[in-house]
Amino acid sequence: MTLPEQPPTFRTSTSEEQPWWWRLQTTAGDEVTVTGELADQRFPSQADAESWVGEYFGELVEAGVDAVVLFEDDRQVYRSPMSLHA
Repeated sequence: MTLPEQPPTFRTSTSEEQPWWWRLQTTAGDEVTVTGELADQRFPSQADAESWVGEYFGELVEAGVDAVVLFEDDRQVYRSPMSLHA
């Protein structure tokens, strides 16, 4: 007997379902690794990814993130990093 595939609410989303993600970095361009709920976030749309940064930019700065770069899979969306500082 073969069981049906688990519904999305019970399984981890694939990168095909959530292709948008942020590269977190310092001013020098070095990648920053964060932990907890900020780590490894992926999103189903560009709008969701941008909303997330707007909501968590303060915590990202506290974690040592100076700038972010948005990707859709392997494609860099913006030409340059977006600063999280005024």
